[in-house]
Amino acid sequence: MKPGPSLSQQLGPAGVNMGQVIQKVNEATKDFSGMKIPVELDINTSTKKFVVNVFSPPVSGLLKKELGIEKGSGAQKKLQMANASIEQIISVAKTKLPNMLCKDLKSAVKTVVGTCVSLGILIENKSAVEIEKEIEEGKYDKEIKGEKTQTPEDKKKKLAKYFSEVKSRQDKLIKQEQEAKEAEAAAKTEEKTPAPVVKKEEPKKEKK
Repeated sequence: MKPGPSLSQQLGPAGVNMGQVIQKVNEATKDFSGMKIPVELDINTSTKKFVVNVFSPPVSGLLKKELGIEKGSGAQKKLQMANASIEQIISVAKTKLPNMLCKDLKSAVKTVVGTCVSLGILIENKSAVEIEKEIEEGKYDKEIKGEKTQTPEDKKKKLAKYFSEVKSRQDKLIKQEQEAKEAEAAAKTEEKTPAPVVKKEEPKKEKK
């Protein structure tokens, strides 16, 4: 949080020290550096004392931070943005669980996996839809019950290698599609360009 006119307008009538508020909010949200975090201030206008309530970021924001990506996919069926481990999904679910309506961690994990579907994120080298089914079948019950949030190094390397291959295929496909579009646009431009008019010169009459 930084000082500004809008913040002054909100805090001014309450009579609290803006500098103190900014300091407290920044301390409370330091673990979410670089992310937009919902914050609520409970202010007692009589005593000028306040309490900072911090809510966790949206699941999409937590996933992006966890996986080091800036945005999700705009075409989930053909463009994947990352390859997460089940441990990373559990980590995000644990962070978000206190602010979710889920009854337990497994339900929270399924909610996070659902967000992976819309963001175009693979999990364990598979589509998020496949992982949803496997969670329902109990395949990852051991990891979820054990609240495992640390991905083994060898597993990280395997996931990274697989995604590198996926990305290479995606980049090749995108390039082909772009070249096809450019060729189509060039062909249309050529069709619209009128053919040059050739003027026929009349044969010169010889003087007698």
